[in-house]
Amino acid sequence: MASIFSRIVNGEIPCYKIAEDDRFLAFLDVNPLVPGHTLVVPKLEQDYIFDIEDEEFMAFQLFAKNVAKLLKSKIECKRIGVAVIGLEVPHAHIHLIPINTIDDINFSREKLKLSPEKLRELADKIAI
Repeated sequence: MASIFSRIVNGEIPCYKIAEDDRFLAFLDVNPLVPGHTLVVPKLEQDYIFDIEDEEFMAFQLFAKNVAKLLKSKIECKRIGVAVIGLEVPHAHIHLIPINTIDDINFSREKLKLSPEKLRELADKIAI
């Protein structure tokens, strides 16, 4: 069965797209830690990030780096935090999180409940 991220990549589930190329997709997390929390995924479903072939892994990291720079230019924050956890969805993904304090990237915190309108507004502000 396809992961939820594969279903997003395939257009079966809508997303708030930030950036995309032929191999990767970046979109807003609908259950963010902070506004602008973005997920970056390879379009080819791979469960464990470190099982990705080296060339693809490097391209994935470079894509995420470019998205992080985009986020930093559009969202007021001190840094863009990076997290790879890999337990919640069986599809490799990178969390890019605008942070001002260490608590902004604390995954045990309660997630925000942003309206579809707020998510669309954020996506429109950030997207290339």
